[in-house]
Amino acid sequence: MTPIIKVIIPAFNEQDSIGKVIGDIPKIVDEIIVISNNSTDKTAENAKKAGATVLFENRKGYGYACLKGMDYIAQKEKTPEIVVFLDGDYSDYPEQLTTLVNPILIDNLDFVVGARIKELRESGSMTPQQVFGNWLATFLMKLLFNAKFTDLGPFRAIKYKKLLALKMEDTTYGWTVEMQLKALKQQLTYREVPMKYRNRIGVSKVSGTIKGSILAGVKILGWIFKYSFK
Repeated sequence: MTPIIKVIIPAFNEQDSIGKVIGDIPKIVDEIIVISNNSTDKTAENAKKAGATVLFENRKGYGYACLKGMDYIAQKEKTPEIVVFLDGDYSDYPEQLTTLVNPILIDNLDFVVGARIKELRESGSMTPQQVFGNWLATFLMKLLFNAKFTDLGPFRAIKYKKLLALKMEDTTYGWTVEMQLKALKQQLTYREVPMKYRNRIGVSKVSGTIKGSILAGVKILGWIFKYSFK
């Protein structure tokens, strides 16, 4: 039986990239769900034109958009076996989705994170603060939880039932680290898969600004220390 795979793409003003992202997603995917997160451009229009289901979430925040996509899936008569999360800025290579989900399909793992390793990363695709933030967060997870993560990459796949069991709640910058921490706490089987990574189309709304970088860093560290005392 072919597993049902759904993709959730949070998108804030990604009109120039969203069509490319959708167009490169492999045909094994059952449905592509784009959440226009208070966009003021043609993100929604271009996503719909490219064949995606488009939802609207006016509360700004990466987590809000992801939760909106999850709520939509929960209402469906037939729920998926796997949910993939992917950014809408074309920095990831959507065609690598097959590689990303293979450890779930073949080895029956619960959770896979696409790791943006240095050897496969385009020059300048991650800012120095992103590189440092990833190193610090994953170092602390290794120290406190014996984790094997090296990245908080947003391109990730998880079994739908396991995703529901995580009871995700973060509404902004801490979504990725919350998922990884809860996966560790619930002893999900996981793996990182090396992924190519390139310069995004447009300017990052988080790492592209000092304020965004600081807020993201505070949120990520907050989640880690919150779980270290649980």
